[in-house]
Amino acid sequence: MGRFIYDTNANSVDIDDRTLAHLRIVMMNKLRRSEPFMFDVEIGDGSGRRSFWIHPAVPIQFHFFGSRQPRINRSWVEVLMLSASGPSGLSILPEPAEDEEPASPEQA
Repeated sequence: MGRFIYDTNANSVDIDDRTLAHLRIVMMNKLRRSEPFMFDVEIGDGSGRRSFWIHPAVPIQFHFFGSRQPRINRSWVEVLMLSASGPSGLSILPEPAEDEEPASPEQA
């Protein structure tokens, strides 16, 4: 289990290392292009959802608790990129099989 930290530890959410590795790629690519976006995530303890306005001016940390780099599923990265660029912003979508064509966020 990893942790996404937005600015301070008070703004953190626990996320599975594998999922976090994929989110890191998406966020890195969006911010490298200076494209702010909304990130909506369920809180792991079932207490609701949090939305973060992701902007290049705010520090982000990705804390991985596992020692190995997860294998990256390019199809999942593409699905998440489509989500991040959509009107509702980035949310954690189910991982597709690696050979699946990315579905639009509305189909996921």
